[in-house]
Amino acid sequence: MNAKKEQKIWEQKKKELKQIQSRQKKKNEKTDNSGLLTFGGHLEVLRQMLFRILGVAGVIAAVVFYFKDATWNLLLAPSEWDFCTYQWLEQAMQSIGIDFHFNEFYVDMIATDLSSQFMTHITTAVYLGVLGASPYILYELFRFISPALYENERKYSVQVAGIIYILFILGVLMSYFVLFPISFRFLGTYSVSERVVSNITLDSYISTFVSLTLVMGVVFQLPVIAFFLGKMGVVTSELLSKYRKHSFLVIMLVAAIITPPDLMTLILVTIPLYLLYEISIRVVAFVEKYKKKLL
Repeated sequence: MNAKKEQKIWEQKKKELKQIQSRQKKKNEKTDNSGLLTFGGHLEVLRQMLFRILGVAGVIAAVVFYFKDATWNLLLAPSEWDFCTYQWLEQAMQSIGIDFHFNEFYVDMIATDLSSQFMTHITTAVYLGVLGASPYILYELFRFISPALYENERKYSVQVAGIIYILFILGVLMSYFVLFPISFRFLGTYSVSERVVSNITLDSYISTFVSLTLVMGVVFQLPVIAFFLGKMGVVTSELLSKYRKHSFLVIMLVAAIITPPDLMTLILVTIPLYLLYEISIRVVAFVEKYKKKLL
């Protein structure tokens, strides 16, 4: 009886030893003699990171897909004539003594394909899932690159990642509350003749919404781009200040391209973009001052 018990214990120990050796072998395959990850190890870490990101984005997308009514009420709100942006503008005009009101408008929205509403619902849920998971995506990317950074680089990398996300969200809000509703109002109600009736497709609405949102999210990264260009010595605060007038014209041109051809929208988009340019000048000046301290 004791011999069988000892045999069982010995077999259990052998099994545990094999498991430890197997884990050690996998660890050795991922690292070289210096303890650093090999190319295969980096690929494995990257694969695990992508799975985690896809999992989080997938969960958020599923939640967005499930709460269909709340999601589409939020997405379709900028297409209404009494959207909050119009009310704020009316209140602002009235506060300075101008009796101004937006005219009511109604734009019918249609779906032309049998599966277009369902497929648009899925693609929109995926887009919002990635947008909602963006803080976690930034966190995972930082975890992936942080071992290759020095301690001081890790500190400002967290700050830069936070600033990138905040600026992106500001760009998204700018698109949702200003750029897209005014663009939709102008383009949706524009008519070459009374005999031509505008029926906006759902696909067109969402594609315009997503493209404008991404454009504004990227454009709002101007201070971050200026930070890295200033750190590399490509641009200086003096150079940016010298060409301030030229930059203003370029900003107006960009605003004219991404907005409908009306003066109010052009002004509403040009002002924040130019403020971002001014912030970029200060950012580059701060980088130059920091580099002089190091010298």
